[in-house]
Amino acid sequence: MRKSRNRAIGATVLAIALLASACSSGGDSTDGPTIVIGSANFSEAALVAEIYAQALEADGISVERKLNTGSREIYAPALEAGELDLVPEYVGTALTFLGGTASGDTDATAEALAETWGANGIAVLDPAPAQDKNGIVVRADTAADLGLTKTSDLAAHNGTLVFGGPPECPEREFCLIGLTDVYGLQFAEFKPLDVGGPLTVAALEGDEIQVALLFTSDGVISAKGFVLLEDDLGLQPAENLVPAVRQEIIDAYGGAVERVLNAVSAKLTTDQLSLMNKQIGIDGLDPDTVASDWLEANGLK
Repeated sequence: MRKSRNRAIGATVLAIALLASACSSGGDSTDGPTIVIGSANFSEAALVAEIYAQALEADGISVERKLNTGSREIYAPALEAGELDLVPEYVGTALTFLGGTASGDTDATAEALAETWGANGIAVLDPAPAQDKNGIVVRADTAADLGLTKTSDLAAHNGTLVFGGPPECPEREFCLIGLTDVYGLQFAEFKPLDVGGPLTVAALEGDEIQVALLFTSDGVISAKGFVLLEDDLGLQPAENLVPAVRQEIIDAYGGAVERVLNAVSAKLTTDQLSLMNKQIGIDGLDPDTVASDWLEANGLK
């Protein structure tokens, strides 16, 4: 009797174990290979990569950091070769790099990127609302006085405002040419300054210019309280941040990696990215701390 009972118990335990295994095989798992995370070699990309890393670690997934890997010409082939497993990307620039054509439509650009890169085994997950692209910026008092919230609002003040930006702006389709052709804008003057740098910021603060070209996630926008006007006619190609990850890693973790990274993307906005860039680049805070604080504030850690 004792021997028969032990066999029955053993059979029951085995059945339960097999059932549990069957149930878990199609769901999320934290068991898998260490995920090697890289990034482009500038602070914003490294920050977002650190956010990805900490979010995955908080979910029990092992990661290795190889941040500031280099330019896209370096990290994109490394990703395809399996030397890296995950990088933060910008949908428009990445698609253009791969030979595609980006547009101002985030969903269409992200879908085209996913299709193009998917052929090489790279999955493109959900894009974040956060974008780093050319942005038209004014001072807060200018926005209030003239009722400016979107770029098309500037047309009501044609011929009265001075615009400043990179010296090459008049010859660029996404700068002065596009502002004229797409928005019908006419400025009293264009002042050649620098590429989203201190000359442009100083000129805007000093009212030498009233409209400036800066990058949308630049920390100075948050630091100075500038107003970023909405690109309501879609002049600029979409440049939403998006996780690019090897499909083998997605498959190995049974949905866990997608769940974690898509949750990060859902919370990451341009304003928040600008604030974090300010905290690092202007306030001098440690990127690891900034990433951790953001994750905790958004219930992701």
